Amino acid sequence: MCVYIPPVISTSSILHVRTSIYGNPPMMFLRSSFSLLFFFFASNALPQKRTYIIHTHTTKAKHIYASLLSVVQTDAPKIHYIYKSAISGFSATLTDAQLETLKNKQGFVSAYEDELLTLHTTHSHEFLGLEFGIGLWNVTSLASDVIIGVVDTGITPEHVSFRDTHMPPVPSRWTGICEKGTNFSSSSCNKKLIGARAFYRGYESIVGRINETSDFRSARDAQGHGTHTASTAAGDIVPKASFYGLAKGFFAAGMRFSSRVAAYKACWQLGCASSDVLAAIDRAISDGVNVISLSLGGSSRPFYVDPIAIGAFGAMEKNVFVSCSAGNSGPSNNTVSNGAPWLMTVAASYTDRTFPAIVEIGNGKLFVGSSLYKGKIIKDLPLAFNRTAGGPGAEFCVRDSLKRELVEGKIVICLRGASGRTDKGQEVKRNGGAAMLLVNRITEGEELLADAHVLPAVSLGFSAGNSILKYLFIASSSASIRFKGTAYGATAPIVAAFSSRGPSVAGPEILKPDISAPGMNILAGWSPFSSPSLLSSDTRRVQFNVISGTSMSCPHVSGLAALLLAVHGDWSSAMVKSALMTTASTTDNRNRPIGDMGSGPTSPATAFALGAGHVDPTRAADPGLVYDITAMDYLNYLCSLNYTMERIALFSRTNYTCTKGVALRSGDLNYPSFAVNFEAGDRSRLTYKRTVTNVGSGACEYKVKVEEPRGVKLRVEPDVLRFQKLRQSLSYSVTFLSEASATSSSFGALVWICGNYSVRSPIAATWD
Repeated sequence: MCVYIPPVISTSSILHVRTSIYGNPPMMFLRSSFSLLFFFFASNALPQKRTYIIHTHTTKAKHIYASLLSVVQTDAPKIHYIYKSAISGFSATLTDAQLETLKNKQGFVSAYEDELLTLHTTHSHEFLGLEFGIGLWNVTSLASDVIIGVVDTGITPEHVSFRDTHMPPVPSRWTGICEKGTNFSSSSCNKKLIGARAFYRGYESIVGRINETSDFRSARDAQGHGTHTASTAAGDIVPKASFYGLAKGFFAAGMRFSSRVAAYKACWQLGCASSDVLAAIDRAISDGVNVISLSLGGSSRPFYVDPIAIGAFGAMEKNVFVSCSAGNSGPSNNTVSNGAPWLMTVAASYTDRTFPAIVEIGNGKLFVGSSLYKGKIIKDLPLAFNRTAGGPGAEFCVRDSLKRELVEGKIVICLRGASGRTDKGQEVKRNGGAAMLLVNRITEGEELLADAHVLPAVSLGFSAGNSILKYLFIASSSASIRFKGTAYGATAPIVAAFSSRGPSVAGPEILKPDISAPGMNILAGWSPFSSPSLLSSDTRRVQFNVISGTSMSCPHVSGLAALLLAVHGDWSSAMVKSALMTTASTTDNRNRPIGDMGSGPTSPATAFALGAGHVDPTRAADPGLVYDITAMDYLNYLCSLNYTMERIALFSRTNYTCTKGVALRSGDLNYPSFAVNFEAGDRSRLTYKRTVTNVGSGACEYKVKVEEPRGVKLRVEPDVLRFQKLRQSLSYSVTFLSEASATSSSFGALVWICGNYSVRSPIAATWD
């Protein structure tokens, strides 16, 4: 799923459920249930009438559609979309009787109910080693036309990040349009933002008509999330961009700032309907995009009931690279979503830029937190917390819990949880509080999110907060706060605690997430129709905002994939993915293993948090070897999962049948990583095959280096691969022997080395 960590999550609304766009809008609600939202709306809808996504065989699609229209004359079904590129089928609102009639029609494959999914910079390019005029940012690679389709909350067309100054004419292969709608004209697009569409039929069939006092029935972004992700992937160079002077650099720029952008708005105030997301993917493919960026998703589920997995398969068949966020449900294991192997699943990590604030309590102890406030020192003010701040719920600073006579003029301590982070600050300010210390519980650990609060506020980790709360037992406790602005040089990257973790529930034989990219405190474009805090009471408006989530890491990789496609126009999407994974870094800027904030910043991150490593675009441009995968390979992988013909038809859209008498193993998919699953206590042996293609120097002799996971012995045959020419492919096999299962999982790597080339595949071994 694509994720941003929203600062606004209010428990006062029953509709605050996980609406999948991992980003910052109020439409994203973490750790909540899709089924709750569905139940709420279904129970208030007309009896036995629901919206479905219907899959058909390609050759029978028109026949099924025509049959539907003649099913019932008195209560005609409502058709929302007809899909042609991502899947074969359509979406419609049907009665139970109409659905049953459809199921008996020749060519019908399956149907499932529509649902709401949820939403999951000035420095990123520098941190990733991108420099103007050099390497991937040279004139030649930036000149070619690459189109990035962003499926999100829409876009702000007049934003400075989407200027088309000096851009050449739109490529003739582009077939998309600039769709007219509320506050959005057909002339809103230009040579940079070349297309924009809105998809809301599925959403309105579930929620009801969009309230245009708070959103627009058009591609215009009312929330900010879509503008943020699009500018992260492909925003133009903007000198001296900042958030009230914070995070200010020489310029802000998308990862491939010369790419074209096409905006597909499929996410609204309460989330993204699956049918709308599918329609957006379907249209993006037919319009002619090269990359699709999806900062959204749902819970982990089998691929045959995952609309993003099904739609993205159609994109992969057209060689469109699809990047998705991993989700914001970390640090718990088995939480990663968007786990299909043809998707690039992106985890979130820190950069070396921070926004430090120093909290000094009355006994002289100092604690470092994070703050986007830029102002004077707050000196020697009394502290208030829990019973000294108000009544029930005061420890979380939920609405109406604080008492003005207790908190006015004081620094109020608020625990994370129970309400949104910026909601807490609003409650403190409403009652006259001078400042807020937002303290993590043990579940949030040492994570330091920088939010656009409406008052001076500092985010503090669990250990600092715990020390301050102990100090509160002392009479007349007080504190001072110094705001340090923007700082650089912190240890990085570190995997963010909120970033969702593997192993994948849907496909444990594929190691997910695939890779990590910047997702913490990212500065990018914002909508003028939304405040930086996402609070309706906040009257501030900004051009750039700082937000966090895997929603932010996903478009980084989308833009980097566009860079690679510009350099290697003949590569498949699997080759691009392989290049990004096998060249990823596993060490930080201190030359130590990349840490995991979910386990403590000094604890090494495992492949279930980090994937193959942290993206390194310069190395990815010349990876040496790549692992390529065809559509037929993926279908064989689905066969290895023992999917029925009906389920495989969702992806193939034909009567594809698995080869009989051939033992297919999911571990044999030619993936750039290895997930090896053993039975506990069993000294079992597994052998997997891989094929690599030479895209480096013409002749090169690669020797294998193995880092064995604890409890596993490896044998690679052959252990030397001798390439004589470019595009030559050679195969090898890896045998994994389980020696023990003293732990539930262990990690290692297999690396092919020739000269300066080092092609690394992570290994995750698990025992069930």
